[in-house]
Parts: sequence; C-alpha cells; structure tokens
Amino acid sequence: MFDMDIGIDLGTANVLVFVKGKGIVINQPSVVAFETKSKRLVAIGNKAKLMMGKEPDNIEVIRPLRQGVISDYTVTERMLKTFIETAMQKKRMLSRPRICVCVPSGVTELEKRGVEDAVYRSGAKHVDIMEEPIAAAIGADIDISLPKGNMIVDIGGGTTDVAVISLGGIVVSNSLKLAGDDYNEAMIKYIRRTYNLLIGEPTAEKIKMTIGSVYPREEPLTMEVKGRDMVSGYPARIIVSSEETIEAFAEVTAQILDTIHNVLEISPPELIADIAEKGIVLTGGGSLIYGMDKLVEESTGIQAFVSQSALEAVVVGAGKSARFVKK
Repeated sequence: MFDMDIGIDLGTANVLVFVKGKGIVINQPSVVAFETKSKRLVAIGNKAKLMMGKEPDNIEVIRPLRQGVISDYTVTERMLKTFIETAMQKKRMLSRPRICVCVPSGVTELEKRGVEDAVYRSGAKHVDIMEEPIAAAIGADIDISLPKGNMIVDIGGGTTDVAVISLGGIVVSNSLKLAGDDYNEAMIKYIRRTYNLLIGEPTAEKIKMTIGSVYPREEPLTMEVKGRDMVSGYPARIIVSSEETIEAFAEVTAQILDTIHNVLEISPPELIADIAEKGIVLTGGGSLIYGMDKLVEESTGIQAFVSQSALEAVVVGAGKSARFVKK
C-alpha cells in the first residue's frame, strides 16, 4: 500500500517530479550550491539558482547536468535524493519508489547506465529509463500506439530531440546537444560583441523569456539590460529589442531547423504523409520562444504547433507511461 510510482524529467535546466495520483509535485532548477571545502549542501533548486553569479569564494554553485547528461554524479545523486524524499513526504520511511526517468534519445548506453545508477543510489526500488521524445509525445496526449507517424521536437535546456514515432517506438531520431542554454550563451555573446557589455546567464535568460524571438513580432518589444561596461569597468545599461534577439539566436535556431530537416529527409514516406496531415508537435521550454512554431512551419511547409503542456510534457508522459508496472 505504500508503493509509489514516480516520473522524473532529469533536465539540464529543471528537474520535474511527477507522483502518480498527485501530478507534478516538484519543478525546480537543476542547480546545487555547496561549500567548497566541506562539500556541505547549502541550497538546491530555486534557492541555489538565486545565488548564481553572486556567490562568495567559499560557496560553489553548479549545474550537475550538462547537455542532457550527468556531469557530476555525486552532486546529482544528492540533488535527486532530496527531491525524491520531498516528493514522497511521509512515505519515504516506509517504501522505496519505482521511478521512470527520462533521458535524451541520443545518450549512449554508458550514459544511460550512469543515470540509472544515480537514481538507484538516490533510493529507488526499480528504475526505468525512457527516451524523452516518447515521454513528450505521451505527455502531449498523442496516442503513440497507433500505426501513424507523429513528429516530436523537444527543445529542452541542454538538448533538442527530434523524433518520428509510430507503433509505440522511435522510427527515426536525432539528438542535438544544443538548446535553451545555448540561446542564453548566444545572447551573452551578442551583447558583448555589439555593446561591449558583460552580462551573466540569469540576465541572458531573462532577456530570452521576456522579449526573446526567433520570428518577427507584429510589434517589436524592448527591454532595459544592465551589466558591466568592458571598457570603463563601470555599471552600464542599454536597451535591447526583440528584433535583435532574432539576430542573436540565428545560429542556434539554424542548427535546430537543420536537425528537423535531416530527420524528415530520412523518414519513411508513409510516415511523412501522416506528419504532413497531423503536423509537428513542439515541446520543451525552448519551444516557447516567440515564433518557434511559425518558423518551423515556414521552414518545413508542415503545420507546427506548441503543446499546451510544453514545459511539463516529458514528466507527465513519464507519469502516465504504461511502464509503471508492479516489479
């Protein structure tokens, strides 16, 4: 009676935890702060993210996941254990949960084993590994069991997964180690190159979320940006427009579009016909950048739309998955 099924989207930018019967109970940044010498945890999630770029020398703030895979296993394990115990609440002393965790479609078997081991060490009784495009499709309410082609483009924080799914499995896929975090980096480089102004990742992310665009808006937006002048070394402020973000994001966006084209080119003709009829489904935080659906549609000639549960599709798919069976 105390068994629990938990779905985890172990994302580069955020960790989401879905508990069967409750829904999403945790949605926190994949950020950990700890003391440099003692390695004592100082903060995890939202509290740790607030420290980024502002921490003293005795505290280190890191993202233990990079481009969809674990870069620091010890820190990831401690982060997961904290999140899982929080999700289980009082039941954590009575049972070890069954967990389904999602990974990008392009990870190696060694990387999958690393994720599996980290989740087992965090307290799981049984671990299933699910590829993110499959989970995203389920979370977007697509019936993947039918003999019909469905195309998913999941633009996360560290990876972009493009897949064609039919009969419950991936027919063709490509995983690009470039996504939302790279948009932030592109914004930092553009501001530095154009205005000789240094800004941090939190500021770049705020620009992306507030006025960021990959397609022209009917009415351009502007935003005041503060940083450090590279010449004088003093604080400075500038005004950035949404049109400029299109230019800043152009290289990253072009690589995502190329990946979509490549998957379409090698997909079976019968499945392409299904996709042309049903459209391309976009999920992940990167799909929410203004105009992403319009740009994909213009580039491919196939209708594209953003899932209503774009941010949560992967973890909801893990939670709804039929892989949760008694072990």
